[in-house]
Amino acid sequence: MNGDFAGALARGALVLDGGLATRLEADGHDLGDALWSARLLAERPEAVVAAHRAFYEAGADVAVTASYQATFEGFARRGVGRERAAELLARSVELAREAARRARTGRRLWVAASAGPYGAMLADGSEYRGRYGLDAGALERFHRPRLEVLAAARPDVLALETVPDTEEAAALLRAVRGLGVPAWLSYSVAGGLTRAGQPLEDAFALAADVDEVVAVGVNCCAPGDVAGAVATAARVTGKPVVAYPNSGESWGVGGWAGPPVFDAGRARGWRDAGARLIGGCCRVGPGRIAEVARALAGPDA
Repeated sequence: MNGDFAGALARGALVLDGGLATRLEADGHDLGDALWSARLLAERPEAVVAAHRAFYEAGADVAVTASYQATFEGFARRGVGRERAAELLARSVELAREAARRARTGRRLWVAASAGPYGAMLADGSEYRGRYGLDAGALERFHRPRLEVLAAARPDVLALETVPDTEEAAALLRAVRGLGVPAWLSYSVAGGLTRAGQPLEDAFALAADVDEVVAVGVNCCAPGDVAGAVATAARVTGKPVVAYPNSGESWGVGGWAGPPVFDAGRARGWRDAGARLIGGCCRVGPGRIAEVARALAGPDA
């Protein structure tokens, strides 16, 4: 397994990007579609490159690809065949690479290929509940083909993200074995529990002895839930921790509501507790990521 990315984590914290869809919407793109940002892989690839580049130039070291909601099943519902779907999955990595080449920065830049949970394909909010009624074998069969295609596109790391429960995590950890690309595993959480209500100690422990997993943590959660989760993940696994919460606003029938409470000043505390991949998720744009980068590069960093 290529150890470059794991080696970078050992040397210090890397800044992740923020919400790719947030940036695309700010650029005027309508993502009101079951494929979400993945629709633009075919229709507006240059828009995806521009969004990635905005985060890189804001200070992100790692861009997460537009493949979170890209699946063979989801594309099939739109009449996209398997061969074309595989091309689009690979394109998500290629577009992030292109953004890295164009970005005006002298830093080493990395690409993380996103694989969202089964519920993201359903596009019905079940990614924040889990417990789909499928057994681990069925979930593994769902995830493995997509992960094979993403791995073949040679990202630096696979981002197994927004995982709502331990059953799906176990399936993903089996599906990622032998692909030759490192991975991180991040749960969506509420308080000290997964979204499905399982203790985080049990959830993180699943990845402790999986060699492919170079980091474990949380994403798309309230910023206030991060500190405790980082400490638990570091203690249980001994691995670097990944932390990229959303803005702290809440999502409901009428859209996003409540004030954003994402505070880049917390990034140093997360790093000091063991986080080595730190950024943002939904509703966190390049401006906030620039603040994270400055906080981690400050005189006390």
